[in-house]
Amino acid sequence: MAADSPVGVFDSGIGGLSVLRHIRRQLPHEHLLYFADSGFAPYGDKPEQAIVARALAISEFLLQRGAKALVIACNTATAAAIGALRAAYPAMPVIGVEPGLKPAAALTQSRTVGVLATDSTLASAKFNLLREQIAAATGVRFVTRACIGLADQVEKGELQSAASALLVHRYVEPLIAQGVDVLVLGCTHYPFVQPLIEQAAMR
Repeated sequence: MAADSPVGVFDSGIGGLSVLRHIRRQLPHEHLLYFADSGFAPYGDKPEQAIVARALAISEFLLQRGAKALVIACNTATAAAIGALRAAYPAMPVIGVEPGLKPAAALTQSRTVGVLATDSTLASAKFNLLREQIAAATGVRFVTRACIGLADQVEKGELQSAASALLVHRYVEPLIAQGVDVLVLGCTHYPFVQPLIEQAAMR
């Protein structure tokens, strides 16, 4: 495969653009091919097998267009489908994303970290194994919150609306009340409402 072949990147809609931005910054000379699966967004409320099937179909689409590597720019899809993609394409680099629990554990002073993510990510075996390993190694307590509807608000472009602010406050306030001093944004959609999350955390 040619060195100038594109890197294929996908997510359930626009959330993965937050990842794409970092890839572009780190690898400015790479060609990038992004698939925004808005018609199936969000992945967070879909059954695991549906996410796996969708990830395989999108990956095949990207490979047919010459992708030399695949980036799953979605925590939910990584948890559900990265094993299936690596099995299906053993010669292809397949890179996923996962919530940043390890750096959060290094930052917390209260020893309590909050994790905002989709219900599917929080229920996945991959996430829970990661949480258990880091909690055992560091003694940090992780408090999780499934942010139902928040990715939908981002997809609708409601990044500063009153409805989005209310939703964010509903999810963040109980974590702060439990002593959380570091928040992990465990969905690639959530950086788009980071200002709202920061405001809710500072109340």
